[in-house]
Amino acid sequence: MSTHVGDVYSATCPCRPILDLLADKWSALIIGALEHGPLRFGALKARLQGVSPKVLTAALRRLESGGFLTRTVLPAVPLHVEYELTELGRGASEPLAALRNWVEANIDQFGSATER
Repeated sequence: MSTHVGDVYSATCPCRPILDLLADKWSALIIGALEHGPLRFGALKARLQGVSPKVLTAALRRLESGGFLTRTVLPAVPLHVEYELTELGRGASEPLAALRNWVEANIDQFGSATER
């Protein structure tokens, strides 16, 4: 296990790309959607209303590259692909769930930020 201590306020901190990835709306929602088990692409797309296939694919690839989820190709005709959180992804899901819950609980207090 690494003993490095990051400083996300430092421009050179290697934590910054991970923070950027996890702070992304679609990443946070994908991780939340996968909290209860693996899902196929179509089920993820249906759960994440408003995401385009291109954006979903890009976000899934970034999360897989970051070690937050695995992509498993299941033998079927046509091929089926499932996405599942890794241990790292499950660890990230806890603080992201707290953030999602806080946003939902405080939605009425955000004013013009929600009027897009």
